[in-house]
Formats: sequence, structure tokens, C-alpha cells
Amino acid sequence: MAVFFLAGAAVLLSQNGDWLRVVQPRVWKFPEDHGSHPGFKTEWWYFTGNLSDQVGAKFGYELTFFRQGVRFAPMNAENPWSVRDLYLGHFTVTDVSRGSFRAEDILSRSGPGLAGARMGQMDVWLLDWSARMREGEILLSAHKNGLEISLRLKPRKPVVLHGSNGLSQKGAAEGVASYYASFTDLETSGTLTPSKNGPAVTVAGTSWFDHEFSSDILAKDQIGWDWFSLHLSDGRDLMIYFMRRADGSVEASSSGTLIERSGAAHHLARDEIALDILDRWRSPKSGGNYPSRWRIAISAAGIDLVITPLLADQELVAAGLPDLVYWEGAVAGEGSSGGRPITAEGYVELTGYAGNLKSILK
Repeated sequence: MAVFFLAGAAVLLSQNGDWLRVVQPRVWKFPEDHGSHPGFKTEWWYFTGNLSDQVGAKFGYELTFFRQGVRFAPMNAENPWSVRDLYLGHFTVTDVSRGSFRAEDILSRSGPGLAGARMGQMDVWLLDWSARMREGEILLSAHKNGLEISLRLKPRKPVVLHGSNGLSQKGAAEGVASYYASFTDLETSGTLTPSKNGPAVTVAGTSWFDHEFSSDILAKDQIGWDWFSLHLSDGRDLMIYFMRRADGSVEASSSGTLIERSGAAHHLARDEIALDILDRWRSPKSGGNYPSRWRIAISAAGIDLVITPLLADQELVAAGLPDLVYWEGAVAGEGSSGGRPITAEGYVELTGYAGNLKSILK
């Protein structure tokens, strides 16, 4: 999952009737479907990872690219500055040993080559940030205000289609859904500069890539979601999302996917997942009261885990858009799988606990 945005919502209004909706299964084709799907209003390419340097210091990173359609067709197709899509990027680094979390974001219209996403291949760029697939590997690059990454990601498992053959239902109403595909296990290497004027460090670890596109992903009575992407030490990967309603209940269509070491994927229905909140953290910046420790149990798979953030404050507040507030950070855990002890690492995203997500998504 990911947060998505519409800058200048009071000025630029989308023509909702023109956008395609997620109402039936689709035929996927890879690697072409890693590219853009401009018939849908919202699309994101979402990377998170858990990395270590050569002496064992731990880092987490998030690099995300969002395409938000504001008009199905530009008012003047011959003018490169005429707005059809807006592109937003978020880049964060969690430096666990120093107890620091840094976040940067950028926003642009496509303009004359300033930002874009190609159809038929993964080639996404936003000013000088980029995610590009070349010969089966993904190259990531981003830098701003001294924060920088240059990473090479190599899939160790095949593409995973979540939900029903990639149709991931988010609510009861028709069309409240996304097309959702992932690389859940990406061998990662490269360099990271975690602090301004600091040295670049060589890092390695594991990343997760989510790609979703939709035109209606949040129902009227929903306020946000809790999303988990976890790598288990027994070689399995686990994705869970819980859509939260305004009355405090969880949407019945919330679900997950368990990916075996072999790459085989199993859909998990809401009633197969037990998620208990064990602790909370209140943000001094936003006042948001976030879950901060969880127990996850999937009895059918023999999984029982306790997950904890590597750093309490991994909250992102977008510059210039005070309603856009969410928590996304590196986590680790331990527990059991099939009666054997395991550890886990990954990322958690929490939206709708602070700010006003509904005002941004309307």
C-alpha cells in the first residue's frame, strides 16, 4: 500500500467519469506491466528496504513515486506545461544506530521532461530521482539536501499478484480496489548517504517493491490503513493490509499474501489474520496516536510474531501540505513459524492517524 496525493486540489479537479475502474480481473504481462497505466487516476511505484553497512549498522529506506491524474486529457495537448498528471516523490532514511529519521519530498508536473513514467517498461523519473528496470534489475537513484541513495535491486522471487490474480479489493463497493503486484524479495546493494555532509556508505540487504494502480482506493467510510511487508528468516514473505473505517472497525475485504521461499503465493482472507496492537506512540509533531508494537498470528501457516519499530519516530509530514501526515518505518520482530523460532524485518505504513487524509483524497 501507499499514500497518494493531489496537490492543489482546490484548483485542479479531475474528471472522474473518464478514469478506468478496477472492476474485473485483468491479463497481466511482465515486464511491460511494471510501466505506467495512464487510464487509471492513481498509480505508485513503492520501494522500501532494510539494509546494513559493512560493520553491521542498520538502515531503512523508502523511495516512492506517485502519479496522480488531475485531468484525463490535458487542456492543451500541444503545450508540455498543460497539466494532465502530477508526480510526487517521497524519500526517507532511517539510521538506526544514530536514532535518526530523515524525509524529503518533491513534486512536479510532467512538463518538458521534468517527470514521467513510461508505458511498457519500468522507467519512472521525477526531476533527478528515478526507478528504472534494466536487464531484469531495478536501479534506484535519489538525492536531496545531503540525503542520497544509489541502489541496485535484483529479484530473488517472481512477481507476486495480490488478491484475486492481482485484483486487490479495498472495500465492499464495486471499483473500490486496485491492481496490485509486487517483488517481495529483492537482493539489494549500493551506497547510501544518511546525513548531510556525511560520507556515503556501502550497504546491502533486502528490498520490497509494490506497484498499484486504481481510480477509487478509499471508500467514503474509510479513514486509512495499516500495511505490513515482512521478510521472515525462514525464507517466507508476508504482506498484510487492514483498511480502517471511521467507526473504528476493520473492512472485511482487508487481506494479505503469504509468499513461500519458492515464490508460491497464498491469499490470506481477513479472518485468517489476527493482528493485535500491543503498544502505541504519540507524535510530538502531529499529535497522531499510532500503533507501535503488534502481534501477528496466522494459525493456518503456523506464524506467530511480535513486530516492533526500529525507531519510534518515523513519521513523515510533507512539506507545504500539512494535512499529509503518515508513519512509515523500518521494523523488526521475532516469534515462531511452524513451531520453530524465527526473526523478521520489514516495513509498516500507518495512514489516517494524523492530518486529514480524506481532504487530500477527495
